[in-house]
Amino acid sequence: MGIKRIGKHLLEHRWRVRRDFPPRVLGAIERAIKAGEATHAGQIRFVVEGALDGAPLFRDQPARERALDVFSHLRIWDTVHNNGVLIYLLLADRDVEIVADRGIDAKVGRAGWQAICRAMEADFTARRFEQGVIKGVEAVSRELAKHFPPVAGGPNELPDSPVVI
Repeated sequence: MGIKRIGKHLLEHRWRVRRDFPPRVLGAIERAIKAGEATHAGQIRFVVEGALDGAPLFRDQPARERALDVFSHLRIWDTVHNNGVLIYLLLADRDVEIVADRGIDAKVGRAGWQAICRAMEADFTARRFEQGVIKGVEAVSRELAKHFPPVAGGPNELPDSPVVI
């Protein structure tokens, strides 16, 4: 466990999430998710976590492992067609992880998700948080639309609103 990472997470306060993701930006992300889900039968959730604290921090939990925990906690795996996708941002590390349920993951694969993550991280490095997330949601939606076309009257199985931890 690196002292530099611990220090970064301990100093990364909730104010940074509020600064980079104010209500206006969270609303734009929610609208992008709704618009994307109109083009496919999949489900997208976006979660931003300012910094790790407590046990996850002192265990030196990687962002990928934390994203898997969040995916499970939010029950994103609990969709009819196994096509839920989590876009997770650990802001302190500027690390984006995409966790996809088996129905869509088998079709896109790790390399496809990683390409979307790297593009988002490039926007975040340039402090374009809103643009980066919306572009990521659009890219995930394109993948879902290829493999899970929209179903007339299909249910919205998961909330579209972003989650801030």
